[in-house]
Amino acid sequence: MRKFTEGLYAYGFALLVCLAAGVVFLIITPQSRTEHIPRVDYSIDQANVARAAPYGLVAPSPVPAGWIPTSSRVVTRPASAVSWQLGFATGARQHAMVAQSNEQPSAAYANRVANTATVSGSRQINGRAWQERVREDPDQRSLVLVDSDHAIVITGTADWNELTALAAALHPVPAPAK
Repeated sequence: MRKFTEGLYAYGFALLVCLAAGVVFLIITPQSRTEHIPRVDYSIDQANVARAAPYGLVAPSPVPAGWIPTSSRVVTRPASAVSWQLGFATGARQHAMVAQSNEQPSAAYANRVANTATVSGSRQINGRAWQERVREDPDQRSLVLVDSDHAIVITGTADWNELTALAAALHPVPAPAK
């Protein structure tokens, strides 16, 4: 019995037992090899914001193929400011988000969400001129549309083509009956 409790032999035996237990654990633990991105249903948030927002709410319709809605956040601030952020995992598995608010001043809201006030270019999408903004530090690209009463920012790590596809998919959301 002393052989199993003392010396190099006991150390080797204990190590072998631990490795065997680890292998058994790895074999019986369920493992998934498929990608899982949690999907959210944003329809209730969309209806609530459409009802509360004093501006023309927009939402992607239809959502670009292969995109997964991953987050929806509604924020109501004092003085009737209503904001909605809707996030997606794109087809290339990058992040893209539509943020819109009537927070005033609209330009300040856009600067905060885009993380920069520097306009690097512009592009025409559905007949409207969107500002391009780039912030290299967190690898963030943004398309910004500032109106007098609200701002829409499409931002994320997605490339310009994906952000443009999201902007092109935006359509007005009718306010539900009260």
